[in-house]
Amino acid sequence: MNREELSKLYKEYKLTKEDVFKHKHYVIITRSGIEKIQNKANINIKFEVVEASKEFCIVKATGTYKMKEIETFGSALYGTKSQNESGKWVDNGTTQSWYVMEIAEKRAMSRIVLKLTGFYEYNHFGEDESDDFKK
Repeated sequence: MNREELSKLYKEYKLTKEDVFKHKHYVIITRSGIEKIQNKANINIKFEVVEASKEFCIVKATGTYKMKEIETFGSALYGTKSQNESGKWVDNGTTQSWYVMEIAEKRAMSRIVLKLTGFYEYNHFGEDESDDFKK
C-alpha cells in the first residue's frame, strides 16, 4: 500500500477520524464519509432497479467522475439470525432490515464512489456494504 497516495486521498476529500474505522482486515468509511467524498468529487450517480421484491433487491449504479464512467451493483436480502443444527448462529440474509431497496441503493452508492475515487484499491469499503461492517 502506498501510504503517501492514501494520505493524499484523505486530504483531498477532507476525511477525518470520525469518517473511518478499522474492521478486521479492512478500513471502513462511514456513510457520512461516503457522502463527503461524493460531494467533494461531484460524482454523478444514476440508479436503476434490476430486481425488486419484498425481501430482495438489486440496484445498478452508474457513476461519472472526471470523464470516467463505471457501473456496479448493490444488493440486499432480508434475513434473520438463526441457529443451525450444531447450535451455531448464522445469518440467512445480507441485512436484517426490511428496507432492502434502500440498503441495496446505499451499497451501490458506496461502491461506485469508492471505486471511482480509488479507495477500493486500498481495501477501503463503505459501512453500508455489509451488516458486518458496522462499528
